[in-house]
Parts: sequence; structure tokens; C-alpha cells
Amino acid sequence: MLKVEDVNKSYRQNGWFSQVRRQVLRHIGFEWRKGESLGIIGESGSGKSTLGRLLLGIEKPDSGVIAFDGKPVSDRSSRRGAISAVFQDYTSSINPFFTVRQAILEPLRFAGKASESFDIGKLLRQVGLDESYLPRYPHELSGGEAQRVCIARAVSVEPQCILLDEATSSLDGSVQMQVLELLKRLRTAYGMGYIFITHDIQAAAYLCDRMMILRHGEIVEIIKTAELKHVQSPYARELLRKVIW
Repeated sequence: MLKVEDVNKSYRQNGWFSQVRRQVLRHIGFEWRKGESLGIIGESGSGKSTLGRLLLGIEKPDSGVIAFDGKPVSDRSSRRGAISAVFQDYTSSINPFFTVRQAILEPLRFAGKASESFDIGKLLRQVGLDESYLPRYPHELSGGEAQRVCIARAVSVEPQCILLDEATSSLDGSVQMQVLELLKRLRTAYGMGYIFITHDIQAAAYLCDRMMILRHGEIVEIIKTAELKHVQSPYARELLRKVIW
């Protein structure tokens, strides 16, 4: 379980020596349950990507607690092999000097799971690619192919949770749907869950069990996806009004 308790985050404005701070997240608290897919929804500037970095231990909150299975995520050992990530910018997510084979093996080595017996070909087939991609470099891949490699890399350590930060938003419509279908299949195959950070409510509704809606760094509402049309807050209702179901 990932547990977030009363998390706050701010950044200095106008440089390191400024005393002025901008509050980005306020009193964030929720739980991610093992095996579930939780959508974190918000418009640009809502604080959702900042929250994603905190959940991954990339940054630390000003106050509050983020723990995975009772251990703080700031402790690298607590999240190694337990939480993986896939980001929006697949062009910078893979080392441009790494082949697909090297990119997939990299997290396995960090997790101490790399071995000669690991079947990279099987993993590639699960994400809709094949062994012919192993010697290719990132610049030789399409956007959809590169994102599939990023997903394969995240899945390779068989984590409990994959955090996806706008991971499908830069893909065109047909490729986006293919990737969402892929994520559904992988979730079933590996018994893992997702934290799906996005501004796209329709994509989140397709993949997620619950939705957490952020506005100006605060949680507006948390609701089951099946009950999404019955949201209570005016802001959540306005977001839904903009979506053609």
C-alpha cells in the first residue's frame, strides 16, 4: 500500500535566495491500494506532476508522510523494484546511446534481477514489439514504439505499481488507445496496479478504478470511476461537462 498523509509542497520564487514561496500542494492525503488503478486528474498547474515526483521519491515534501508498505519512499530501498515510472517525454526517457536491449536491462541491473536467463524477447512481445527491436536506438523508433519500450522497461522488474505521468498524452488517438489496451492487458498478466496521472478524463476512466481530482494543489474529490457522473463538487462537474461521453 502507498499511503500519503498531509503532504505539502512549495517552491521558492525568483531564485534560491528569495523568501517568497509558491504553494503547489496543500494537505494531500490518500491511499493507493495494491492492485488498483488510481487516476490523478487535473488541469495544467493543478500540482499533479509535482505529486508524481514526490510519490517516486524524486523530490521531498515540505511536510507530511509518503510511505510504501510502511517505509518512506525517500528511502530508495523501499521503492526499488516496487514502483516504476513511465513519463510523457519518451524521447528523453531513454538514454539516446542505449539500444532497446540496454534500456530494458538497465532497471533490472539496479534491482539486482538481471541475468542471462531473462527473456527480453518475451517482454517485448507482451508490449507488441519483437526481438528485431533489441539492437535499435531511440531515434529509430516511432513515438508509439518508444513508449512501448518505456512500458516494457517499467514492467521488467515486475513492480507492484507503475506511475504513469501523462504517458499517453503525446500520442495520437489510435496509438493512445493501443497503449491503454496494452496497459490493461499487462495489469491482468502481472497483477500490478497503476497511478495514472493525466488531464484526460476519458483515458483515465478507461483504465482506472478510482479518480482523484486535483485543483490548485488540493484534492477536490475522490470517487469510484463507476460513479464518476455523480461527482459532488462544482469543479469536478465542470470538468465532466467538457468531456463528450
